[in-house]
Amino acid sequence: MTTAEPTSFPFSRPERLDPEPLFQELRERPLLRVRLPYGEPAWLASRYEDVKVVLGDPRFSRAASVGRDEPRMRPHQGSSGNILSMDPPEHSRLRRLVMKAFTQRRVEQLRPRVQEIADGFVDAMLAAGPPADLVADFALPLPITVICELLGVPYADRGDFRQWSDAFLSTTKFTPGEVAEAIGAMREYVAGLIAERRRDEHGRDDLLSALVAARDEQDRLSEDEMLSLAEAILVAGHETTASQIPNFVHVLLEHPDELARLRAEPDLVPRAVEELLRFVPLGNGAGIARYALEDVELGGVLVRAGEPVLPATASANRDAAVYRNPEQLDLARAEASHVGFGHGPHHCLGAPLARMELQVALDVLLRRLPGLRVTDEAAIEWKDGLSTRGPSAMPISWDAG
Repeated sequence: MTTAEPTSFPFSRPERLDPEPLFQELRERPLLRVRLPYGEPAWLASRYEDVKVVLGDPRFSRAASVGRDEPRMRPHQGSSGNILSMDPPEHSRLRRLVMKAFTQRRVEQLRPRVQEIADGFVDAMLAAGPPADLVADFALPLPITVICELLGVPYADRGDFRQWSDAFLSTTKFTPGEVAEAIGAMREYVAGLIAERRRDEHGRDDLLSALVAARDEQDRLSEDEMLSLAEAILVAGHETTASQIPNFVHVLLEHPDELARLRAEPDLVPRAVEELLRFVPLGNGAGIARYALEDVELGGVLVRAGEPVLPATASANRDAAVYRNPEQLDLARAEASHVGFGHGPHHCLGAPLARMELQVALDVLLRRLPGLRVTDEAAIEWKDGLSTRGPSAMPISWDAG
């Protein structure tokens, strides 16, 4: 095993949505040995091609993390029944159970309903008049409403599972005891919803009911796998979109020329969403560790069997070897695809839904709120102590009609 003294990661505390400044330097040299706040030391991969290998090559494993003190930002580790801790074919088996709900075709069928939900929240903002809180009044309730309807979770319970979601993503915001309590409460809540499905003689047309049927009628997953999968969909199904909507708005306001371009060319919205997903780092940049199953040469470094590697997707998305002027926001960019949703077997299952929600959100905000602006930059409240970054409150105004 490698014995070099690892460097502490994160290296610094990037301001708001800025990428880690040292990534640019790291991309010029091989892998770096690092130690995160929790877990064993690991290699950090910062180049686009290296990151894609770690995410997509079967010589790198997530299942090998089970039973290891894997490197991580959070004090807690996922359960062995978590889909994120599996490799094919077990991972593929669980993924197939839910992927029908997230296909491009199914997502496009949902678009009119998502548009209706988004317009409804904007209607309420317009009726109340400016100012509004972009997070509380739009960015958070939009994806929560969508995932509640898709999964079959009561929207009235959103306050509870939003709190549980924050605890699940906590790095320092909650104590380990509070995190464990929240995760236990979320599991008990989901178990109660599952029990309701089992008592319902008529059945329901939602994803949770489909998971129960797959468990009880087809024996295609275990009870723990069903609970973990439902919890993962509930948390991941809204967190990315809820964070990235205000992130995208903030970045666009910081780039007025690109914002004007988007207003003038609304057909650019889908490409703009992809560029913003590349440009805006959602998390701390370390990624989820993969373990080498055999000795692998990566980035000119020999990674020994059993050593973990962290794929820094935020760094990969700024790699000058792949993107022209990577530090520049270019909403019409047509270069290589980003790895904001990952790559390989664990490519984000809900990526088509998140993309569509972000497209709808940007379109409706820019179209219906002319002159959209932040009322007071100093009044923006930024998330702290979570593995996702972005505003937790963002006061906005617009030109009254």
